[in-house]
Amino acid sequence: MSNVRHSDKPSVRGYAVTHPPGRAVLPIEDGWDQLLYTARGTMTVASGAGSWTIPPRRALWIPGGEPVEIVNRFPVAVRTLYFATALRALPPGARMIDVTGLVRELLLYAVRTAPLHSDDRLDRALLHLLVDQLHRAPDAALWLPSPAASDAARAAARLITDRPGMPLPEVARAVGASRRTLERAFLSETGTTLGAWRRRSRILGSLDYLAAGMSVTRTAPAVGYTTPSAFVTAFTAELGTSPGRYLRR
Repeated sequence: MSNVRHSDKPSVRGYAVTHPPGRAVLPIEDGWDQLLYTARGTMTVASGAGSWTIPPRRALWIPGGEPVEIVNRFPVAVRTLYFATALRALPPGARMIDVTGLVRELLLYAVRTAPLHSDDRLDRALLHLLVDQLHRAPDAALWLPSPAASDAARAAARLITDRPGMPLPEVARAVGASRRTLERAFLSETGTTLGAWRRRSRILGSLDYLAAGMSVTRTAPAVGYTTPSAFVTAFTAELGTSPGRYLRR
């Protein structure tokens, strides 16, 4: 055990909790960046501009002071590290990363042993290795931008929360806009077509069900696909591999 007298304020703090299904606002304080990881389950982290989906083996870096809300359909085991902003552990800006075996073990160990102090030799060595590995970790593209225009925003909300498989002409009628108007709004504000945005929303939403242990056969209709094969084809086109391989990767 170290005999070093630590400074009053640690460099890294840990937070571990299992959230029940629903919504939660993460505790955030000025002067702290955070690294969000799910030890079990999937969560969606929403900000004003859009949302990130965090399935197992991925983590999200959130710069200090950015308010976010967690949404999860099933229980999710959240493991968070808060880094003092003065450390500048990662570059500014939110970033989703793949968490490999070594990074995962370092992250979970740091959460268990936090708080960590940079004036402690062992803590400093752990922080140096963890931050180095975070810099080297590949990005995970699991971002869904949110349209700001009122009609498009209502359409997006309906597709996410109500009926992900709702035909697009029906979506347009439900929000009182033409299909052409929605297409223009989505392309202008999200950089993608309405159809491509809906497919991405469906696939990211499916990670909730898959990480909870639901089969492809049951997940497909839950996210708006009529057959499991259509779902697997769309999933592979969006994320580059099949559902089973993606969660095992």
